[in-house]
Amino acid sequence: MAGYGDRDGKIWMDGQLIDWRDANVHILTHAMHYASSVFEGERCYNGKIFKGVEHSERLRNSARLLDMEIPYSVEEIEAAKYAMLEANGWTDAYVRAVAWRGAGEDMGVSAARNPVRLAVAGWEWGNYYGDAKMKGAKLDIAKWKRPSPETIPVHAKAAGLYMICTMSKHAAEAKGCSDALFMDYRGYVAEATGANIFFVKDGEVHTPLPDCFLNGITRQTVIGMLKDKGIAVHERHIMPEELEGFEQCWLTGTAAEVTPVGQIGDYSFDVGALTRDISESYEKLVRS
Repeated sequence: MAGYGDRDGKIWMDGQLIDWRDANVHILTHAMHYASSVFEGERCYNGKIFKGVEHSERLRNSARLLDMEIPYSVEEIEAAKYAMLEANGWTDAYVRAVAWRGAGEDMGVSAARNPVRLAVAGWEWGNYYGDAKMKGAKLDIAKWKRPSPETIPVHAKAAGLYMICTMSKHAAEAKGCSDALFMDYRGYVAEATGANIFFVKDGEVHTPLPDCFLNGITRQTVIGMLKDKGIAVHERHIMPEELEGFEQCWLTGTAAEVTPVGQIGDYSFDVGALTRDISESYEKLVRS
């Protein structure tokens, strides 16, 4: 398949569908210089975007946290997503909505006079971690840490927050790993570069408290599923040394869906019955 900048297809951009190769921005786009950009990753299954409205609401909320107001309502964003999917003939695809400060009258840190723009693209995407769903992903431990809420709007799905994710994933891949696990600024276990994390011990589930990172929509969905199954879920601070005592582990995210983890650093985990059950249950839910 050609690179992401050179494909056939349509992208919705600022209210209209345009040819894929024409979906460009000016070099003095504010977001390119100052990271004034927010985005969403979503999956469409059998013609329906899973939790689409929740994603659109979060996109608008993320923008507000960055002092931007997206000039489209949730309903208009939803219509744009489905228009893009229909134009490309997709019923199963990954959907990427992105809003950013464009080029305008300002070209410095301040950019209140620049327009906030919106685009919706998509592509067909299989398993994010390849064959990890069968044998479990292998994770490195990142040298970077998730920042304090006093330093950045940690609950926004903002492009700038992913800088250390890219760096950490590159370092992990160089070691033969699929991803990296972050600790937070206090030293607690946080999340992977693009997914939340869950652990199993003695039949109960433990997951980091999202007080300094994104409370993922898939994360919330899986917690609800576990509780419906009568499984205890503990949302709490987890110390790195606790990894040794956990029996199973998995990641959650729109791209990752529910992916088992087989190893984090020197710690190993079984792809056990509960991990398989929640992965299979999630796959059924999103296609129901």
